[in-house]
Amino acid sequence: MSFFSPHNHHSSITRQLSFGSLEAVNMELDKEFDALPFGVDYGRLENGLVYYVKCNPKPRQRASLALAVNVGSVLEEEDERGVAHIVEHLAFSATKKYTNHAIVKFLESIGAEFGPCQNAETSCDGTVYKLLIPIDKPELLSEAIQVLAEFSSEIRLSKDDLEKERGAVMEEYRDNRNADGRILDACWTLVMEGSKYADRLPIGLENVIKKVSSQTLKQFYQKWYHLSNMAVIAVGDFSDTKSVIELIKTNFGHKYSALEPPPIPHFKVPSHDDPRFSYFVEPEASESAVMIAYKMQADEMKTVKDYREKLVKSMFCMALNRRLFRISRRKDPPYFSCSVDSYDLVHDLKAYVMTSSCKEKGTLEALESMLIEIARIRLHGFSEREISVVRALKMSSIESTYLERDQMESSSLRHDYTEHFTNNKPIIGIEYEAQLQKSILPDILASEVSKFAEKLWTSCSCVILIVEPQAFAGIDDMKNIVMKINKLENKGSISPWDDEHIPEEIVNSMPNTGNIIEQREHANIGASELTLSNGMRVCYKCTDFFNDQVLFAGFSYGGLSELPECKYFSSSMGSTIAEEIGMFGHRPSVLIDMLAGKRVDVDIEISNYKRTFYGYCSPFYLEAAFQLVYQLFTTKVTPDDEVIKRAMQVKEEAILARERDPYTSFSNRAREINHGNSYFFRPFGINELQKVNPVKACEYFNTCFKDPSTFTVVIIGKTDPTVAVPLILKYLGGIEKPPLPILHFNSDYIKGLPYEYPKSITREVVYSPMIEVQCMVRICFPIELKNGTMEEEIHYTGFLTRLLEAKLLQLLRFKHGQIYNASVSESIDGDLPCLTGDICGDIRIDFSCNPKISLKLVDLALNEILRLREEGPSDQDVETILEVEQRAHENGLQENYYWLNQILRSYQSRIYSGDIGTSFKILDEGRSKVRELLNPLTMQLALQRIMAHRNQHTVVILMPQTSWFNRIKSFSQWTRQGIDMKIVAAIAGFTVLALSLRRYSKQSSEDRGFNCRELTMFKGLFGKTKPETNALTTLDKLNETLEMLEKKENVLLKKAAAEVEKAKEYAKGRNKRAAIQCLKRKKLYEQQIEQLGNFQLRVHDQMILLEGAKATTETVDALRTGAAAMKAMQKATNIDDVDKTMDEINEQTENMKQIQEALSNPIGASADFDEDELEAELEELEGAELEEQLLQPATTAPAAPVQVPAGRQQARPVPQKRTAEEDELAALQAEMAL
Repeated sequence: MSFFSPHNHHSSITRQLSFGSLEAVNMELDKEFDALPFGVDYGRLENGLVYYVKCNPKPRQRASLALAVNVGSVLEEEDERGVAHIVEHLAFSATKKYTNHAIVKFLESIGAEFGPCQNAETSCDGTVYKLLIPIDKPELLSEAIQVLAEFSSEIRLSKDDLEKERGAVMEEYRDNRNADGRILDACWTLVMEGSKYADRLPIGLENVIKKVSSQTLKQFYQKWYHLSNMAVIAVGDFSDTKSVIELIKTNFGHKYSALEPPPIPHFKVPSHDDPRFSYFVEPEASESAVMIAYKMQADEMKTVKDYREKLVKSMFCMALNRRLFRISRRKDPPYFSCSVDSYDLVHDLKAYVMTSSCKEKGTLEALESMLIEIARIRLHGFSEREISVVRALKMSSIESTYLERDQMESSSLRHDYTEHFTNNKPIIGIEYEAQLQKSILPDILASEVSKFAEKLWTSCSCVILIVEPQAFAGIDDMKNIVMKINKLENKGSISPWDDEHIPEEIVNSMPNTGNIIEQREHANIGASELTLSNGMRVCYKCTDFFNDQVLFAGFSYGGLSELPECKYFSSSMGSTIAEEIGMFGHRPSVLIDMLAGKRVDVDIEISNYKRTFYGYCSPFYLEAAFQLVYQLFTTKVTPDDEVIKRAMQVKEEAILARERDPYTSFSNRAREINHGNSYFFRPFGINELQKVNPVKACEYFNTCFKDPSTFTVVIIGKTDPTVAVPLILKYLGGIEKPPLPILHFNSDYIKGLPYEYPKSITREVVYSPMIEVQCMVRICFPIELKNGTMEEEIHYTGFLTRLLEAKLLQLLRFKHGQIYNASVSESIDGDLPCLTGDICGDIRIDFSCNPKISLKLVDLALNEILRLREEGPSDQDVETILEVEQRAHENGLQENYYWLNQILRSYQSRIYSGDIGTSFKILDEGRSKVRELLNPLTMQLALQRIMAHRNQHTVVILMPQTSWFNRIKSFSQWTRQGIDMKIVAAIAGFTVLALSLRRYSKQSSEDRGFNCRELTMFKGLFGKTKPETNALTTLDKLNETLEMLEKKENVLLKKAAAEVEKAKEYAKGRNKRAAIQCLKRKKLYEQQIEQLGNFQLRVHDQMILLEGAKATTETVDALRTGAAAMKAMQKATNIDDVDKTMDEINEQTENMKQIQEALSNPIGASADFDEDELEAELEELEGAELEEQLLQPATTAPAAPVQVPAGRQQARPVPQKRTAEEDELAALQAEMAL
């Protein structure tokens, strides 16, 4: 099978000339753009639906569809906050035609994967449903458009659908309640203050998500989802657009709204003169940060003048960003990174936002520097050289877009048409836009760009936010900084910008050109392979997937795994320090200007087993890319104290930020349990940073990219061999080979990392302090791949991960509705290449969930995997994963990245024996063979073979930090999979130790006369001795108390009922005042009833506690032998030993205090109740029922049964039908509530 892509070596040159020969356009600034979008079939049906249809061949045999709805969260009322997002979720659950997630099953069956944020998104102003589908079968496009039609008007929104999806929505909400989510909320509220947008983030409110009714969802859906608010977008590899438009008309044309749709309201965000300040303390923040936002009206794009102003603003941001980057690379910089960009926030509002990250306690300094730079531009402007650099960048960007105008992805065009519909952004066509920019850019002067700074005053709708993990300053300090900069600017005391000298050439001294020692052609993959005179091997493949893209990567075996611990930490920092110093022979702040206008980027990576350089470029800047590679190999990185200080500061701040993250302790512990405690796997902390020797780090880096004979380079893209090969010989072949080999490793003898995969079942809960509840579950299964069938086993492992992910999503998301997403991935011995023996690794399952049900979800997941081992998957399961894999493979064949990775993999495979073509062929045949053999039985056997040991897995769960008593209670949730017996033994041992020490303390205080300090400590640990109480007698007493409380409750219920009857009578007689007094007395009785109910719950809890204590006592009796043995040992212990022991158990003392506190508070079911939530739920239910009755007085419905806590009897009867008097009384009560 030949994968060679035909190409024309001269086509790229022709396109380059075609851009250069573009004629200038008429520069009439008042000329208006066409309101209709360019280059797409656009229209509107009689029912108001807008459609966009365009033929686009990339990717082949695929279509990108969307239903855009101008309905977002800003339209929600207070009790609907989050409803727009929930409707979007439920669209995929059930519609009139598709039930029980049949839409998801349809998408998966045709190879269109379903996943979070892949198929729909809700914003403040709109909702977009997206599908990317294959269209090699005609019926697929028809059904996909039918799905969009169902979304438009037929989403079911039933109570059952809602209850199944609540958990998933709630989990998405919880995922957003981390540090970044809280910072985003604070920022959004500050920016949008004074408008409805301020409290209408799409995710909504927790209380609404948990309690909103399906009726509320239906009302919102029916009110706003009208075809006049919608557009269907279809971009794909269609044979023609007419047939697609007919499909849209067939599925949407007959739909009409029963009622006239309400107009979409417009919500303004008010401007403000005084700046708004916020100092936000976020203990879990990933960095100390500063944000300055300048709000203004969104750009109108109606004329050429508007387009020119947009270019000016874009150039301003680009020029300012280059300054900010240089400042961040100075000695003792005010920030580590800083940038400015424009954002379209909502309709008609955008903001230019400057953000920076800095060291702790450095935010005020960062704020001052950011404001000074804006003021500096107002005073002195940009230089012409700065603007010439930016002009070159803009021209280069539009040139690249123009060259690939016929190769745009359908999903990109779909996005453009969506923006046209939702935000009225014009579509004028790439050709015309290229002509405009080519005509306008040369005439834009530095003074015009600098003038935009006049719109960035802190007195013009400015918002300033500081985020710190601890409070080091305040709002007054921020205000003082603003006043300080204003004074400096008014006095003209800010100096002009000092430009750096920029060298013209990347390479100062041209290399000696190498030559070709051997050349081989691999026709089956359309690639050529060169062996150069310095030993470097270069493989290149010419493609025509993109006219302006060339990808390349070079690798050599031997990485960090070869290093002993004494060198590891310094060497692992080598690439970070080298990048800061300038690994290409020039400082980063200088290099960015040297490469201005050149579409090229090169980077490096030093991993465990390989050293790699990689990058991309335009075919016209291939020389610049190879020059950078040449510089990488010939530059000797020399330590620079200033640069090293900055690099170490950045690393230290990153470490501190990681330690603030609740997930850090979880990931660290999971890594240790699953991979061992070698220094390779330990987290890089402050202690490790202190071990770093910058000199040694640079020395190691200088050896990593020194010997070209050890490197293999792969180049993929739009290359002309007559141009590329001479450049390869000049720059790659010109790298001198050292006299002696450097880091020359044979792939068969690479030192593997000391992985220690678990040999048994290990389960552990990691408790981490956190501001808001988060919970993460990680389940790992060790796997083993046999040497003889290694490549096939790797394919089987890939299919297994797809199967497990699909089945766990079906179970935990779609059936139980308790997670938002689950990911399953495989790691095969850390990507160790070319091993000759068996390979180990693991399959990892990750999902977040409600911590209260995490253990149950673990059990469900493990049971599902056990079921698959014993029963195997279904035929449909296998067909689905085969289809998904095939569609991904087809897409990959059209991408340069895919070919780059496949050829690299062929070189790095253990089957490679010198012929890349043969290696590639064997790997491709192995994939085909596995696909042919894949069926439910072979999948089941693969699961049993690869995950061979059913009793080997690890479960690590991240939980919020709680008291020790609550942790012990949580152990009871482990089901038949069991809890680690080491934990059970530890609990028993601690109990025995506590009881034994208690007895010993009593005896010692009598016989040896403990001093006051020691005696006080023991009393604090165990409490005073109390006379024993018979448990059965106490339970009888509690039962008597419970009966008494229930009798009192019944009496009060009767009194309350009597007051209701009196109120009815007074209401009939129109004596409103007397009726209100009766209802007030009824309220008082109900308060007493509620109090008695609480007392009963407390008694129930005490009874449960006593029964548990009795069971505990029996357990302790069973351990009496151990206690006696402990007592015998303690008799031989003198007072000094005890004193020493007391010091050692200081920590245990504190834990026992927590246990005592837990015992002194209510526990059991009542401890989990949030009284405010219960009250709010009750009020909402009563209000909803009352509202329904008031709106529909002629219709009555049976009352819903009241759920009461377990162990408590329902004390009052529930009426089945309301009378007219009761309706009247309800109206009276509603009037009282008002």
